[in-house]
Amino acid sequence: MILYNPFKNTYLLLFFVFNFQLISYAQKSNLNFEKELNSFKHLKTGSERTSLYLSLLEGKNIAIISNQTSVIYKSKVAINNDVKKINKITSYKNIHLVDSLLSLGVSVKKVFAPEHGFRGKSDAGEFIKDGIDNKTGLPIFSLYGKNKKPSRLQLEGIDLVLFDIQDVGARFYTYISSLHYIMEACAELSIPLVILDRPNPNGHYIDGPILEFDYKSFVGMHKVPVVYGMTIGEYGKMINGELWLKNKIQCDLTVIPIKNYTHQTRYSLPLRPSPNLPNDKSINLYPSLCFFEGTNISAGRGTKMQFQIYGSPFLENTNFTFTPQSNDGSKYPKHKGEKCFGEDLRAKENLNQLDLSYLIKAYKNNTSKMFFNSFFTKLAGTKKLQLQIEKGVSEKEIRKTWVNDINAFKLIRDKYLLYK
Repeated sequence: MILYNPFKNTYLLLFFVFNFQLISYAQKSNLNFEKELNSFKHLKTGSERTSLYLSLLEGKNIAIISNQTSVIYKSKVAINNDVKKINKITSYKNIHLVDSLLSLGVSVKKVFAPEHGFRGKSDAGEFIKDGIDNKTGLPIFSLYGKNKKPSRLQLEGIDLVLFDIQDVGARFYTYISSLHYIMEACAELSIPLVILDRPNPNGHYIDGPILEFDYKSFVGMHKVPVVYGMTIGEYGKMINGELWLKNKIQCDLTVIPIKNYTHQTRYSLPLRPSPNLPNDKSINLYPSLCFFEGTNISAGRGTKMQFQIYGSPFLENTNFTFTPQSNDGSKYPKHKGEKCFGEDLRAKENLNQLDLSYLIKAYKNNTSKMFFNSFFTKLAGTKKLQLQIEKGVSEKEIRKTWVNDINAFKLIRDKYLLYK
């Protein structure tokens, strides 16, 4: 006789249901994984699409605007077959754009370097000197030293300027300001400019207050939100089209587009875009945490967790602490040698909008008499954000005050998009 066992049958039913769901999930995950891996393999930056721009350089004397990210590379992606996830890039071969063009016989005459220098090792805001590249012997002119705009003398004898720098899509990241001045110099001297476009790792959203011209500076030159959702090529087209250059002049601009890219494409940067953005997490958090640069709070400079943590000696005791020390890219970090109390954000989910909660929380828990400094308004591009935080306005209510301006910006942005 076979006895009916309800517990055993229930168990078997649950077992089959669970495995069916697991198989279905795995199939969906595999499809997403293959799609993502496919996209990653076939994406090509502007610099990699040499067939589209080499003919433009033939017989011309070229100046290149570049830094350590100006490379042509082939990445190797490590795949964990158990979890079917794309892991961090384990190795890659790359050749710098300058070296590549010289090997192809292109007449490269000069290199211009933005903030952080040609090799990308200088501190944020550090004065960069002109020099000579040890490898090629080419003269290097700083765009973050005596002048932020190439001079007529520096561009003498140049027939075409090539721009190839990795941006991260935040208004206060100064490479778009360098682009503005380069475009202006080229327009004044009737020199064509070619931008080799690169993906924007924060290109999937638009957020933040719009800059007010009263607070215009090198960390904010245009009436755009903090996160503008455009590649640097698209941004250059907007500068030109909106007549933002001096005297409303326009640059003879060509953009070499990225292949197989949309603004929703996940893109992991193989190289640091600057010394204090060491990984994808720091780049994702940067637009939100950079506001701390205008306060008495450290955003992790002087550690190996830059823009993934925040803290200060003036916050109340927390479970997480760190002590900033001198390191590459931050010789004199804020609160050097002092124990800072704060928060570790490395395990947080990636952001799809600005997150003001950390800034508001730090302001409320700050024990010092001074929290904000004058740099905060330059970063925010408006005085309103500081006043709102000081008055205790909630993040939700602050965000509502951005909506109309962001919607108006989106209408402008749409005119210049190369990718959807």
